[in-house]
Amino acid sequence: MKALYKGRLSDVWEISKTNAQPVWVQQAFKENYLRWNDDKLAISMSGINPSVKFNLKITLLSYPGYASYPVGYIGDFLDITNHSVVSKKRFHKDYQIIEED
Repeated sequence: MKALYKGRLSDVWEISKTNAQPVWVQQAFKENYLRWNDDKLAISMSGINPSVKFNLKITLLSYPGYASYPVGYIGDFLDITNHSVVSKKRFHKDYQIIEED
């Protein structure tokens, strides 16, 4: 889905095993950037919608692997534009849905 966050358009997906998956989510599962571990979703942020700025930030400011593999839970939202996992409560507070998938 498309949503506004701080006035900017973002691509987001509500993490679920059953809801519709946009093309970028399907591709990320296919390339193993997203993978289920029980009801937790392991996410390789550096592989999905790569951003040189984001990847440099991870490399320079964190331990190897830290923050590049966040975990999302069913009901959370994956904001791939801003490289973040957002809780349902925060999503409904900070985002405005523009277009459903």
